[in-house]
Amino acid sequence: MSGPECCSNPPVLNPNAGAGHVEKLGGLNSYLSGSPNSIAIFLISDIYGYEAPNLRNIVDKVVAVGYYVIVPDFFHGDPYNPENASRSTPIWLKDHGRDKGSEATESIIEALKSKGMDGY
Repeated sequence: MSGPECCSNPPVLNPNAGAGHVEKLGGLNSYLSGSPNSIAIFLISDIYGYEAPNLRNIVDKVVAVGYYVIVPDFFHGDPYNPENASRSTPIWLKDHGRDKGSEATESIIEALKSKGMDGY
């Protein structure tokens, strides 16, 4: 759950951060990094989404120990913006419930399998 500390120092989103790239996977833009021949794992962003530089730094560290990392854009280009006073955290969270991520994850897993990846 996000708290006030999370919103007091929001990241400056940067679509160019990290060593990976963005690709459409299972219908969602996803940040991908590492060798597709490695074991694939998912990392899920906080409310600021997959363009947060700290998240991409974590991805780089996980890739460095041998994994292929997928960070889906579960927010469909709509990360939380603390400067938008008309859309408080509770309102934003209602638009981005956990239930929506479950279906999207299944689509991504199917897309990975179609590329020959298996065994996560």
